[in-house]
Amino acid sequence: MTQQPAPTSGRGAEIALITLGCARNDVDAEELAGRLQADGYRVSTDAEHADAILVNTCGFVDAAKRESVEALLAAGDGNAKVIAVGCMAQRYGSELAIELPEATVLSFDDYPSIGDRVDDVLNGRKLTAHTPADRRHLLPIAPVDRAPDVVPPGHDWLRRRRLTTGPSASIKLASGCDRRCSFCAIPSFRGRFVSRTPAEVLAEARWLLGTGVREVILVSENSTSYGKDFGDLQALEKLLPDLAAVDGIERIRVNYLQPAEVRPGLIEVIASTPNVAPYFDLSFQHSAPNVLRRMRRFGSSERFLELLAAIRTINPEVGVRTNVIVGFPGETEADVEELEGFLDEARMDAIGVFGYSDEEGTEAATYQGKLPEPVIEERVRRLAARVDELSAQRAEDRIGTLVEVLIHGVGSEDHDDDGMDDRAAWGTAAHQAPDVDGQTLLTAPVGALTYALGDLLLATVVDSTGIDLSATP
Repeated sequence: MTQQPAPTSGRGAEIALITLGCARNDVDAEELAGRLQADGYRVSTDAEHADAILVNTCGFVDAAKRESVEALLAAGDGNAKVIAVGCMAQRYGSELAIELPEATVLSFDDYPSIGDRVDDVLNGRKLTAHTPADRRHLLPIAPVDRAPDVVPPGHDWLRRRRLTTGPSASIKLASGCDRRCSFCAIPSFRGRFVSRTPAEVLAEARWLLGTGVREVILVSENSTSYGKDFGDLQALEKLLPDLAAVDGIERIRVNYLQPAEVRPGLIEVIASTPNVAPYFDLSFQHSAPNVLRRMRRFGSSERFLELLAAIRTINPEVGVRTNVIVGFPGETEADVEELEGFLDEARMDAIGVFGYSDEEGTEAATYQGKLPEPVIEERVRRLAARVDELSAQRAEDRIGTLVEVLIHGVGSEDHDDDGMDDRAAWGTAAHQAPDVDGQTLLTAPVGALTYALGDLLLATVVDSTGIDLSATP
């Protein structure tokens, strides 16, 4: 790495933010950036010229943890101070500090005073990393201070600075999770479920609109639980039309839906409300009842297919994505075959396949019936190949249909080998969440159309490659 100048001490220093993991972490990073900027720091994503580097880590599965450690080690290969925040830092605390003495480890509880903590690091004041604790047994503390029910004029409570410039951005509906899935450690380090108020979410959507955002993506550990902690199980159904009515926001998307909590009223709102993407990100995880029960989840292939049928009765063209885990302790060949049969019938647009691995502190880590790693790897390969075919078939089924494409990028390329430049743009249709569900390429002869980021265009699908579409405006 290029030799760095001596780090700056105190306010005015340049702080680089490196973020790993999910969209919830992306929002956390922008909230940290907003707080640091408000405290007088210069914030960027350029680690090479920074005085301190904040690595916003992920602690969900082994691969993500390895990536987080590698990022911390890479950040420490220079003169900049290294600070670990995020889920892995919260989950392991003092243990991580011992393993990586080059990094200062902070917890979620440090977020409200992040400027002071960075000042401590830059000035060489020693900070002691927290001892890991199960946050479900603590008072529910969200990474961001909760705003009052009535948002002050100007939204002075909001501390967020966008680190990207695209037309889509996420808003956290809530932090934490109250479910007890046997394979998941997230509740232990994210804490109990805490909803943000509708007024706060609406105010943040309006603020994002002013930064060029046209699509708002609602994220949390479990979006279907939104409102339960303030006693309103229909809070999400009420919030979505209000968000969709904000002038200038073209699309609202909801991520992370728990199938067991999807209500008929919520289906109706998502599938039929103008400006709400008819898109269902359903966390099935498996479909064999035997495996689901051991996962401490509910459902079956039959019940999940009934749910999809109810959704498509309202809107046949809805987008559906899910994730599944194979190789769970006790999973039989018959269970895998049932899952394959379910995926064949479900006709989903995108499916993530993950192999099971033990997570420390979870119930599943204590289960008998663990499968050999080669068996798990074989099942992952087998399912992954199958879902690639199924997703490609679903994309092909959309040829000839109309889609609304939100423009994310514009450029001139020769797409038909005729020697003529085409005015090309790419974006996402309603069934394509940005960065995870493929994209749609739009082409038109030079001069025929002028594209701009954030435009929403109606187009006819003319071709598909895997999960990606090609369409003509």
